[in-house]
Amino acid sequence: CTHYLFIVVVAVNSTLLTINAGDYIFYTDWAWTSFVVFSISQTLMLTVGACYYLTFTGVPGTATYYALIMTVYTWIAKGAWFALGYPYDFIVTPVWLPSAMLLDLAYWATKKNKHSLILFGGVLVGMSLPLFNMVNLITVADPLETAFKYPRPTLPPYMTPIEPQVGKFYNSHVALGAGAGAVLACTFAALGCKLTTW
Repeated sequence: CTHYLFIVVVAVNSTLLTINAGDYIFYTDWAWTSFVVFSISQTLMLTVGACYYLTFTGVPGTATYYALIMTVYTWIAKGAWFALGYPYDFIVTPVWLPSAMLLDLAYWATKKNKHSLILFGGVLVGMSLPLFNMVNLITVADPLETAFKYPRPTLPPYMTPIEPQVGKFYNSHVALGAGAGAVLACTFAALGCKLTTW
């Protein structure tokens, strides 16, 4: 019972983090810089929960199921936000599913080897999610139009954009997010696996 409760808690917290991570649409001038940070945060939350669930059940496919749980939770939560007048596109959330499928593939292809899951699965998720998140950013409503249509008067002064940051963050936000994500995701994959032995 405790294990299943933990899965739900991790999934809910992953969803809450991801809902907030999606807010980079509003920070128009900071969108590309924020993209790196939010890609990494989503990568890590998906990895730790999916690896925990995957090693707990021992059944390849449960990582994708975990990503599906996150997707449904986020659809419900952001659907409520949409009803309140916030912009929202349903293309936003399924970006985790392909990365979770790669995690399942790494576990299944190596005959349920945890170390391969941590190393190969972590790298695959870390490198793939920023790519899928790029598709996410391209397909949502135009950030500039959205920013004018839905002003954020509660934005704190230190988050107010000073000048456009496009192209200034190592020139490639996807590459930086993928590189950092690949390294950090292995650590979080190991944490997810370790949680099954507490």
